[in-house]
Amino acid sequence: MAVTRLALTDFRSYGQALLACEPGLIVLTGENGAGKTNILEAVSLLTPGRGLRGAALSEMARSDGPGGFAVAARLAGDVEIGTGTLASAPERRQVRINGAAASANALSEWLAVLWLTPAMDRLFVEGAGGRRRFLDRLVLALEPGHAAHAARYEAAMRARNRLLAEERDSGRRADPAWLASLEAAMAEHGAAVAEARARTVTALDERIARQPEGPFARAALAIEGGEAMAEAALREALAAGRARDAVAGRTLTGPHRADLAVIHRAKGQPAARASTGEQKALLLGIVLAHADLVAERVGRRPVLLLDEVAAHLDPLRRAALFDRLAAGGGQVWMTGTEPALFEAAPAGAQHLTVAAGAVVPVAHPSRS
Repeated sequence: MAVTRLALTDFRSYGQALLACEPGLIVLTGENGAGKTNILEAVSLLTPGRGLRGAALSEMARSDGPGGFAVAARLAGDVEIGTGTLASAPERRQVRINGAAASANALSEWLAVLWLTPAMDRLFVEGAGGRRRFLDRLVLALEPGHAAHAARYEAAMRARNRLLAEERDSGRRADPAWLASLEAAMAEHGAAVAEARARTVTALDERIARQPEGPFARAALAIEGGEAMAEAALREALAAGRARDAVAGRTLTGPHRADLAVIHRAKGQPAARASTGEQKALLLGIVLAHADLVAERVGRRPVLLLDEVAAHLDPLRRAALFDRLAAGGGQVWMTGTEPALFEAAPAGAQHLTVAAGAVVPVAHPSRS
């Protein structure tokens, strides 16, 4: 998986930008606020979801532009994909694949993208929602159909919650057949979501366990909570919990309540209690191991977006990271404020400087 050309139109800080992209390591350097992360965000939008910032679509259009934006890419194999919005519908996402309209979930058939950003530094100490989204991104790279199951489960759950709230507030009994239909959809897609998550976590945990000790801490992974049930059992549990869920104002049973548990394998310590440096190393180790797993299972590596990751690693771990990325292959986008951070990057890396809404190729910093 690789992006060979990336075009931005009225996206964030870019009026127009066109990047010819190499298949290996791509290094973007520039001052804070220059627009480096905006480029990574654009790449992340070539998959289902709201990208690495999780922002509203209307926030992505250039502030002094006409409204709406476009992100288009050519992939290895001459596949053309793109997404964006129209000025007349700033929160309605448009997707095209090889010139034809498509759903956002269809993007997962063509490209898998994983990312690490500074905002994820608190992934292990904040709420379970962020960890679930991270886990679902891992699953999606292995099982593209996961996005559709997750979306349909969430849609059915929202409709069920509204129906139960109306019943509670009005005192009129909701249509039991309608409720049963929504719960059947939740059970079907929820069971598929839980099973896909379990397969991914099991496979990734086993792969990490086989790896030798190295500069990046090894994690042990498990799923906690979420009542992972077979379809029939989940449907029965939802039906039995209607009164309780109506009072709570939300659904209290199902995979939307699952959490990704991460343990520092060598210390037997929850990641939430590890140091900040250890947490970053654990997260990086998970992403690198997962990229290897995807390459093994799918036959192509996911695109990795590593935002400001080098700045938080000592020189030894930076060199180890570059060596690991070079050995693994695949396309990796990295950002940093200082070119010196990437002096140990492989000689074939593509280096770009970002400034004032422009992206300019530069020579490898160690050879300039």
